[in-house]
Amino acid sequence: MHPLLFLLLHLIFVALASALLGCAGWLLFSDFCSFNRAGSPPVEMVVEVSSEDTVDTVADKLKAAGLIEYPWFFKLYANVTHAEEKIGMGSHALNTDMDYHALVLGMRSSAGNMTAETVQVTIPEGYTVAQTIAVLAKNGVNTEAALTEAAQTADFDYDFIDNESQDISRLEGFLFPDTYEFYVNEKPANALNRLIKNFNSKLDDELLAAAEAKGYDLKKIVTIASLIERETDSTDQARISSVIYNRLDGPGDKGGTNGLLQVDASLLYALPGHEGAITQSDLETDTPYNLYKYPGLPPTPIANPGVAAIDAALQPEETGYYYYALGKDGKHHYFETYNEHLNFVNSSEYYGN
Repeated sequence: MHPLLFLLLHLIFVALASALLGCAGWLLFSDFCSFNRAGSPPVEMVVEVSSEDTVDTVADKLKAAGLIEYPWFFKLYANVTHAEEKIGMGSHALNTDMDYHALVLGMRSSAGNMTAETVQVTIPEGYTVAQTIAVLAKNGVNTEAALTEAAQTADFDYDFIDNESQDISRLEGFLFPDTYEFYVNEKPANALNRLIKNFNSKLDDELLAAAEAKGYDLKKIVTIASLIERETDSTDQARISSVIYNRLDGPGDKGGTNGLLQVDASLLYALPGHEGAITQSDLETDTPYNLYKYPGLPPTPIANPGVAAIDAALQPEETGYYYYALGKDGKHHYFETYNEHLNFVNSSEYYGN
C-alpha cells in the first residue's frame, strides 16, 4: 500500500475512533449529569431498596425506573464513591432531574445504610403498641425505653395521628402488623414510622369510601376492627362485627343492650398484666375502655388490626345478633335475645362452666 494512502486511512481511523469515543463519552457524561433528560418536565419515581439489595441491583432498579440509562456506569461511579455507605433501605422518592450524585443522596437514610446490620421482625395481628415495642426491642431494633419515648413524643406526619398527645395509645391501631426489615439500633421514630407508613399505604380510595359510606371516620373503623381482632380469629370476624354494629346502631330492644358493647378485650386493654377471668370487681373499673359501663366505642383502638379485621369492620354480616359467647367447642355461639344468651351461659356447653 502506498505510504500516503496508509497515512490517510490511519488518520481517518483515528478521527472516527475519536468521534466515537467522544460520542460515547458525551452520552455517559450526559447520563451522569442527567443532561439527556433535560428539557422534559421532571418525573418522580419511587425506588424501593431492601436489605437484600446491592449496588448492582439498585442500579438495575434505577434503570427500570427510567432514572439512568447506563447501569454499568452508575455501578462504576457507586463503587468508586462507596455509595453503599450512603444508600439506605426504604422507599425513596427520586426524579429524572437528578444526576448520579443526587440519586445517591436521595437514597440516603438516617436510619442506616446498605452495609449496616439488619434484622427481620414479624409483628402479629392484634398486638398492641406496647406489645409491638416489646417485640422490636427484643429483636434489637432499639431499646424498649427509646421506642416508648418515640411513641409518646415523636411527630408523625399523618392526619390520623394525634401529635398533641403524649400517650402511646395515640399510635394504637396504626402500627400495621406485617414482616419488616429493620436496622439494628435504628432510630426509634424511623422504625415506628415505617409501620405507620405501611398502614397508610393500605388506605386506598375504596377503603376510605367504604368507611364514609358507613358513617364512621377512619379512627372509628380501625377501633371497631381492633375490637374484632382481639375478640376472635379470622373464622367469624364479620359476624362479630355484626354484633358490634347492631349494638351501636340498633335500638337495643333485643335484651336492653342500650349501646353497651360489653367487650371484654377493651376492658382488659385498660388492665395490663391482668390474668384470669374478668371479675365483678374488674367490671366496676372506671375507665372509658370499660364498655360495660360506658356506651359506644372506646376512646382509641385497643390493638393493631390486620386487613381481614378491617374488612370485617367495613363489611359486617347482616344479622339480628346482639350477643355471643364462647362454647366448649371453641366456637362463638350467637343469640338475638338476652334470654337465649343467658340460657347458653348457664348451660354445660358454655366455655366458662
